[in-house]
This record gives sequence, C-alpha cells and structure tokens, in this order.
Amino acid sequence: MELGILTLGDLQRDLSSGRRRRAVDRMADILGYAALADRLGLDVFAVGEHHSAEFFTSSPAVVLAAAAARTTAIRLASATTLLGIADPVRVYEDFATVDLISRGRAEIIAGRSAFAEPFRLFGYDTADYDALFAEKLGLLLNIRSSEKVTWHGRFRPALDDAFVTPRAAQDPLPVWVGVGGSPDSAERAGRLGLPMILGYIGGTLAHVKPLADAYRAAGERAGHADSLKLALSTHFHAGADAASARATYPYYHEYLRPKTQGGRGFTVTPAAFAAGTAPDGAIMIGSAAEVTEKLIAAKKTLGLDRIFAQVDWGGLPAALVEDSIGRYATQIAPELRSHVP
Repeated sequence: MELGILTLGDLQRDLSSGRRRRAVDRMADILGYAALADRLGLDVFAVGEHHSAEFFTSSPAVVLAAAAARTTAIRLASATTLLGIADPVRVYEDFATVDLISRGRAEIIAGRSAFAEPFRLFGYDTADYDALFAEKLGLLLNIRSSEKVTWHGRFRPALDDAFVTPRAAQDPLPVWVGVGGSPDSAERAGRLGLPMILGYIGGTLAHVKPLADAYRAAGERAGHADSLKLALSTHFHAGADAASARATYPYYHEYLRPKTQGGRGFTVTPAAFAAGTAPDGAIMIGSAAEVTEKLIAAKKTLGLDRIFAQVDWGGLPAALVEDSIGRYATQIAPELRSHVP
C-alpha cells in the first residue's frame, strides 16, 4: 500500500487578513511539504496542473524537479498532467528529465481537465475534449515505448522517425490515468492496462465502486489483470482530535465556494460538511483514528494500491498542514500498510 500527499497549488485568501496568499510563499510551503513527507517515509508527492488565477502550479514538472533536489526517496508525480492541451513529446521530455534528476522517481498522471480555461489558453476546442486526450495518450505511450517514433494524428504535426530524448531512467516511465466520474475513462484505463487514480470528493464509496469495477473488468477482458493498479485521491486533514479537525471548516468552505458571481465551485454548508466528514462520507477530515477507519474502509471496498491525501486546500496555515502530514505518516500510514482486508 503506497501513501502519498497531493497539492493543487490553490491560491486562497488569508481568512484573517482577507488578502490572497502569494505564489512565492505557497511554493516555499509546498516544497517544504515534499521534503517533510520524504523524511517521514511517505511514498508519493504529487502536484496538480491548472491554468487559472485560482491556482499557480501550471508547470508540475518544474515543481517536481525542485522537489527532486530536496528529497531522496519519495516518488514524484503530476496530478494531473493536462494531456489534451499539451504536446506529448514535450510532456515525455519534461518528465524524463525529472526522472533523471530524481534517479528514477518520476511519474505522469494524465488527465483531461475539469476546466475550460486551458483549452481557450492553448487554442483547443472543448468539443474535442475526449478525442484530444485519447489521441495524445496514445502518442505518449508510443513515445514511452520507443525513442524513435513515426506517428500521424489529427491534432499534432506528424512524426517521421523522430528521436525523442532524453530517455527516462525508468523503463517504462510510469503513466497513470486520472479519472473523475466517467465510466468510459475508467474502461479506457483498464483496456490499456494503465494504473488509474480516482478522484473521491463527494458521495460515498458506493458511488465510486462501479468505476473501480468497470476499470478492472475492462483490464481483465484486455488481458491486463496482472498490471492493474488503483489509487484514490481525497480531501484530507488529520487533526489532533475530531473537534480541531472539523474546526477547519471555514478553510474548506473558502476552498470550494464560487469566487465570482456565477463562477464554478459550490458552497459547502455546515450540514454538508458534517455529512461529508461522517463515517460514510467522502471527506477525510477528522482525528487520526477517524480518518484511518475511513481509509481502511476505502481500501477494503475498492481494493486500493495507493492513496493520495490532498493536504493543503483552502489556505490552511502551513503549521496545520505539517501537523496533518505528520499524523498521516506516523499514525495513519502504519495502520493502512499493515491492514489485510
């Protein structure tokens, strides 16, 4: 069982001053979290990619390269790389470079994006949302398998005996697929025999289990039963006790609320927060014992190989995040790793 932390690099306002956090300060905090997780023996550090004013981590590979220089053992992943708006040649080159810097610790988690801004920014039509991802994922896997590539497609100029260098230290460079709620995406990941990460931020385990089942069924039909791996990503905070953990509600509300009139997001009411943090809810916020019990249930129900804890949402003070990471590594991780379903 691998356990990791995840950041999306959100830029929220400070609840006491009302001012938005500075990207330079958030970057320092995030790299500190990576180093702390590495020292405490966690397995993975992941950075999301966004292209809007609410986030600042638009280049995960650069952040991961900086994290590589400050760590020795922890694996370094994107969460996710927005493959539909990217050039797979450049994606492979960037992550192969991170892999060389880190001596074989880089991973790509490829996703389609839940936001429209990247498509406008890079000149793609959202009507091609899935076709872009499918074609570029195929090219990325082609590049991963061979340094000399001949390829023709719809969305990128053709490649004719093109050399793609450098080559990653790992062979193959790990590529995961990030999935929100689409059964088609889960089936594609299984059909390709790729490891999959499921986002779990609402509902119950019963809502995401059909995606896990569809993934495994597709993988087995395609002959990939032995290569399938499943991960779960969830909002997380392990407090000193249940009350102090749930006292983070104002930060959670701030993280998810719409920031503009009619903008994306949703308002988490106190009642919804209480339901989400209840034993059968998706929000992993509570005491270490409460969170451990919920994560063990997720591991048992879904058959998980890896868990990503999103630890630094909504402008949580760095001291609270560091304390939460510490409890995750020293109290929760041993229970999860030793638990046999």
